[in-house]
Amino acid sequence: MPRNPILEFEGKERKVTWDGRLCIHASECVRANSPLFEYGRKPWGQPDLVAVDDVDEIVRRCPSGALATMDKNGTIQESPAPENTVTVAPNGPLYVEGELDVAGAQPDMPGVAYRAALCRCGQSKNKPFCDNSHKEIAFDDPGAVGECGPGLESLGGPLKVTPSRNGPLLVQGNLAIRAASGKIRWKGTKTALCRCGNSKNKPFCDGSHRDAGFEAEDFS
Repeated sequence: MPRNPILEFEGKERKVTWDGRLCIHASECVRANSPLFEYGRKPWGQPDLVAVDDVDEIVRRCPSGALATMDKNGTIQESPAPENTVTVAPNGPLYVEGELDVAGAQPDMPGVAYRAALCRCGQSKNKPFCDNSHKEIAFDDPGAVGECGPGLESLGGPLKVTPSRNGPLLVQGNLAIRAASGKIRWKGTKTALCRCGNSKNKPFCDGSHRDAGFEAEDFS
């Protein structure tokens, strides 16, 4: 964890913040065709080099919520995606997007209200958030989704994600789950998602955390 986990990049019209507690180096920011972020440059984030709309768009690419952008008055320049989704990354985390209320998020994590990467291998030291521990343990799951769910009558709205003690992520609200293939496979308003890494029915919980002796803090 960086000694000072939050960096601020101040521009005339936009301020961008980067949170080292959440960043999993997905590289969406630095691989954008833009001079906003560049590795090896000091500072590596320079909002005044691009149009304000481009700043906002590039920041929204960050799947973990580590990046956030605000105007000169401190107002966050983001609104929730019109549909709440969980994308199951192959051998990686659950990428959640929408109008999020993630229990365990700190007040100084504004990006997590819209985007988050949640651990599903069971080994993150920053639960409920991913810290790339899945790479260290060679977590192996292709990201398929085998269930369809009861369906949805509407999209969007608040999505509450609550990590239960020694158990799954309890999710409540309109939700669509996207498999690693890119296809939406499940729709519903309530589910329990595996975060111990042992379920035989990933991404859903099947109770395997009990036999595995999974231990994790309760944020409810």
